[in-house]
Formats: sequence, structure tokens, C-alpha cells
Amino acid sequence: MRALKFLLMPALAVTLQACGPEAPASLPEESGTSRQDLRLSIKNADPSILRVDSTYVSVESDGARLYVRMASSVDALAGAVRQQVWGNPQGLGEVWAPEIVRDGSTYVIYFAAGTGSGHRMYAITSSSPNTGYSAAVRMALPGDKWAIDGTAFTYRNQRWFVWSGWEGDSNGEQTLYIARMSSPTTITGGRYVISQPREWWEKVDVNPPTRVNEGPEAIIDPSGQLHVVYSANGSWDTNYCLADLRLRLDGDPTYVWDWFKSNGCLFGSRRDIMMSGWDPTLSTKGVGHHTFVLLNGDINTSPPAGPKFPLAFHGVPNADNPNPFWSGRYWYSGTFQWWGNITYTRGTERNTGWSLKFYE
Repeated sequence: MRALKFLLMPALAVTLQACGPEAPASLPEESGTSRQDLRLSIKNADPSILRVDSTYVSVESDGARLYVRMASSVDALAGAVRQQVWGNPQGLGEVWAPEIVRDGSTYVIYFAAGTGSGHRMYAITSSSPNTGYSAAVRMALPGDKWAIDGTAFTYRNQRWFVWSGWEGDSNGEQTLYIARMSSPTTITGGRYVISQPREWWEKVDVNPPTRVNEGPEAIIDPSGQLHVVYSANGSWDTNYCLADLRLRLDGDPTYVWDWFKSNGCLFGSRRDIMMSGWDPTLSTKGVGHHTFVLLNGDINTSPPAGPKFPLAFHGVPNADNPNPFWSGRYWYSGTFQWWGNITYTRGTERNTGWSLKFYE
């Protein structure tokens, strides 16, 4: 149905500087200029939300345990009861960035746990979104290195797992990896690099000097191409932002050169690191680690061109000056929209297709 809607919409040839995607009914406002600040009263980071029928389900961590909320809208999640679904009985250490997905009738929550260089990915499963989860199972990721921010999706009938991790045993650079899966908790084959923080706008952090690609979230554009939108730079400062990886049409997800990266941030508070034609946020800073709010969390239900669709992300209010920065993060309710005929370049190579606009 998504492809049919795309084909029926009029084709508008737009350039990077154009003020609209290929098929909006009306032009959207520029990021942050007229939409009311929708900070949720969830003082936390790393939102993960999916929609099941008319119910919105989110998962979060307090640093040690996992909680689920359920509500009739994204905005209503802030007032929903936070139900503990996993209490860390094994004492696995710091529990970070849970991601909830639905695989058939099974709910899976992926999360990172550990201390220092010992962070690894785990999963718990249940037939209900807010109760009855299994014991945590450590995922056997290839390489067995430090790993966080993992999530799973199905693309062209193949299950995939994507995460942020280290190449070796020490900190310094967080790389995005992808691997095939044979079940919601089983990895098959090797790990493959899809992105490293090597662009100048991904290397603006000076303290600490860690280079970061993390928080990957997959989505499919109106032409059927796979995207992985991720967070670049450190989450501890205002440089944090969202950027896009777009897979070449009929490309191989395991081949790094089939992925094209946006030429700058697509959502962030620093104008100097934004991609040309994209504006910085006005009410939030340090924005990143987002979630596309999709039906069943399934990227095969990704929205068509035209309207705006729900998004959540974390950020810090512009007026705040928290110390440390992490302590000031909140969940925000935003929106996103497909943006057409956008060219990403890599050296002399050019790839034109759909990109995204994000709104506070």
C-alpha cells in the first residue's frame, strides 16, 4: 500500500534548497519555528516506542531496571504508570538504551548491560508488552566486543540486527555494525561495518575525544530503500545530532560502500554541522537517540511520502545548563517527514533519493 500511494502522488522535481518533499499537501514549518515545545515529563534518555493497534508502548531504563508504559498517544505516555518488567536479578551492571520490538506475537526488549568495557547486548521476551518477560539472554554478537544500542528489524524477508560497538577492546570510536539473524535472539554469520565516525561533522567533540556513531534506527523510504538513522557525536554535549545512512537501491546491507551518508546532521542544535538546507533546533539541544513510532515497531509499516508522522527523541531544554549534561535529558514528542530528491555525496560518488526532515 505504501508503494501504491507513492506512485499515485504527483512527481515534483525539487532540489536540496526546495521547501518541501515530493508530495505534501502544504509546506511544513521549518524545524522549531511554530510547533509548541512538546517536552514530556519523562526525565530520561533513549526513548523507544511502538504502536500496537491504538495503544502506544514505550520502554525505558532507570540505569538498573527496565520499565514499560502504555497509553493512547505518544504524549500521554508521560502520565502513564511506569511498570517494571525486569529487575536485573543477575546484577548485570549499568542497563542502557532498551529497544522494544514486536516479532509476530512476541515482544522483545533489547538492552545493553555491564560496566566499563564489559557492556554487551541482552534480550528478554514475552507474549505481553508489559508483563511476563523471560530471564535476560546474552546475545552472541560476532566478535564479542563492547556493544550498545542494538535493535532488530526485517528487510526483504531477512532478519537483521544493528548496533553500536568497538572494533577492539578499548574505547575511542563507536562503529555501527549489522549482522543477519535467524530468530529474534540469534545472530548468524559475521558482523559488518556500515558506518564509522569519520566525517568532519562527526568529529567535533574535543572532551572526551571519543568518536561516536550510535542509536541506529531502521526505516524504509517510499521507494523501498532501507535507511538507518543514527546519532553522531557525544551524547554528553550539544554536538549530539541525527544523521542518515541510505542503502543503495538493491544494495547489500553488509557492504559498507552500498551505504551513503548524509552530508551533515539532519536534526541537531548546531547550525555549523547541519547538512545544507536543514535548520537547527530552537527549543532543544543535544538531540538524538530517537525512535520512529511505527505500527508494531515494524519498518515494513514505514509511512509514505506526504504527511508528518510521530517521532520521539531525547534532548535538553535550550534554557537549561545541566552539569553533567546527561542529567538534564528529557523525552520529547516530535514528528518526521520524507524529503525527496536529496543527493548524498561520497568523494566523486553521488546518490540521490529520499531523506528526512525532523520537527520539534
